[in-house]
Amino acid sequence: MSNTATLKREVAKKVLVVEDEGEMGLLLNIILNERNFEFSYVNNLLSADEYLQKEQPSIVILDNKLPDGFGVDFISYIKKKYPSIKIIMLSGFASARDVALENGADIFMEKPFSKDDLYSSVDKLLRGK
Repeated sequence: MSNTATLKREVAKKVLVVEDEGEMGLLLNIILNERNFEFSYVNNLLSADEYLQKEQPSIVILDNKLPDGFGVDFISYIKKKYPSIKIIMLSGFASARDVALENGADIFMEKPFSKDDLYSSVDKLLRGK
């Protein structure tokens, strides 16, 4: 495999999780580690913005209700500034689905979700690249 192919595969596996509930962050870490994703975790929108200015993950898994705002409002910012990043919006409220998708989320997942649902969503987004 060429160095370029190796680099593309490694970059494709970089995921940022923006989630303020520690237990959910830990669960996502465990699930993503099973598939050897490079996992980074922040717990608010400000930290997510700082991370994105330095790193370019392929996927952002974004909670909706965060201490410093709503993930649905951050989606359009990510899509405008980093159009190649795919976004999976997580929320315990199905009512956020339409707004999340209208703002540019690629996938909406309602909590609770299964490990298989998460894998399927991530795989779908990575194949689309």
